[in-house]
Amino acid sequence: MKATINNIQIDLSKPLDISIPLTNNEQNPIAWYQNRPEIEPVTMGDWIGKVSEGKSSTNFNNIFFNPHAHGTHTECLGHITRDFYSINQCLKQFFFTAELISVEPKVVGEDLIITKEQIEIALGENSPEAIVIRTLPNPESKKHLNYSNTNPPYLEEAAAIYIREKGIQHLLIDLPSVDKEHDEGKLLAHKAFWNVKDVNQVNEDARFNCTITEMIYVNEEIQDGSYFLNLQFASFENDASPSKPVLYKMF
Repeated sequence: MKATINNIQIDLSKPLDISIPLTNNEQNPIAWYQNRPEIEPVTMGDWIGKVSEGKSSTNFNNIFFNPHAHGTHTECLGHITRDFYSINQCLKQFFFTAELISVEPKVVGEDLIITKEQIEIALGENSPEAIVIRTLPNPESKKHLNYSNTNPPYLEEAAAIYIREKGIQHLLIDLPSVDKEHDEGKLLAHKAFWNVKDVNQVNEDARFNCTITEMIYVNEEIQDGSYFLNLQFASFENDASPSKPVLYKMF
């Protein structure tokens, strides 16, 4: 099935899902020093909400998780501000042109950093609405890592500024954060991308409609280049929500 949106033809029959599913076992990625998610049937007395237990006609699970720590999630600037802003209110459009780039972070001291120069070279003259960053190397083990206390790669502030100045509204990356794990709360890349100058009183020109999506996984079969992005998320009134970004080839 093909569709034409804004004079762009896309193949809807071949979605390229770049999200990581939420599970309650060791396969689930973890960050920020949390335990794995919990997905368990409701228990009330001797009644268990699980058909296979023989006492329920339905499966009826409770789920406990943290969107920032347990998989693919999309966040708005409310993630770093004193005042409350919800991803469900900030993001009202869900289809975007996107450019997928692959970058091998540079070694700087004890860190691995994605630099402005790398982003600039990879994007070239392209100015998409969204950028999808795949870091190299790209083993499938990324989908199951415990990132806590591992100092993962991150985006330098200048790179985030460059992405913002290119007019890119949505930043997707296969890391637990665009910022350094232990950065004394500076959150330089987050602030630079959203153009937040003061988290206690957000400036009027902050980018309220822009999002950051972290902990994606883009497999090796998906080639760098231009795509159409459907950025889906659950309707949580929260700074972030678990999400399901899907790419489509454009013709």
